[in-house]
Amino acid sequence: MKPVTRYTLSATGLVIFLLIWEGIARSGWIETHLLPPPSTLPVTLTSEIKLGFWQSMVWASLRHYTIGFVLGSVLGVTLGVAVALFPRVEASQAWLARIFRPIPPLAWIPFAIIWFGISETAAAFIISIGIFWINYFTAMAAVQAVDKDLIEVARAFGHRRFYDLLRKVILPGAAPGILSGLRAGLGQGWMTVVAAELFGIAGIGQRMIEASGLLASEVVVLYMFSIALLYGISDYIFVRIQDKILEWQR
Repeated sequence: MKPVTRYTLSATGLVIFLLIWEGIARSGWIETHLLPPPSTLPVTLTSEIKLGFWQSMVWASLRHYTIGFVLGSVLGVTLGVAVALFPRVEASQAWLARIFRPIPPLAWIPFAIIWFGISETAAAFIISIGIFWINYFTAMAAVQAVDKDLIEVARAFGHRRFYDLLRKVILPGAAPGILSGLRAGLGQGWMTVVAAELFGIAGIGQRMIEASGLLASEVVVLYMFSIALLYGISDYIFVRIQDKILEWQR
């Protein structure tokens, strides 16, 4: 399918969805304070910007999202690669991974508050946990999937040092998988942002809770779309960077 056709169909699907939503919201079947029509969002956005809420909340969420993403990604990829390369490291933490992996990031909220207080550090900590496990397992699987014959060929051509094999064979071969994990972490991070802010940290989540308490559902929907927009922008930028990094494979 041509890119133009794909984009046209995607845009058409979005427009149809919004029109159906608008029709249902204005039909009277559901009260507008329960399901605000999307046509109210531009006015709501203008109001939030004039009051200074939108830009301050988005900037606050971006700060601890970025910290959490970088921290979770770096630690996840580093440990995932180490586990795949060194059997002793894998064995030493295998049970720990099985114990802690099923625990959702939100379960760490009490400890985040105890350790860091109600602060951006606490939010970044919670966000980083969810991102860490995605990158840990994808990096581990990507390195383990590198063709062993390539490593043997590299050794035959004189690349016998571990650092040379890692830099010239293992990491390039595992790059697509590692980058896929990083991209998945982008979405996971935004999914965790709102929950991480529910206990009083300034950001999109806090503003959504405030608005829901006032039955200002149009404000809640606005920030839901804001999260979608921020993720879309970050994902687009990441894909462009990923294409540049993997350009050598084409």
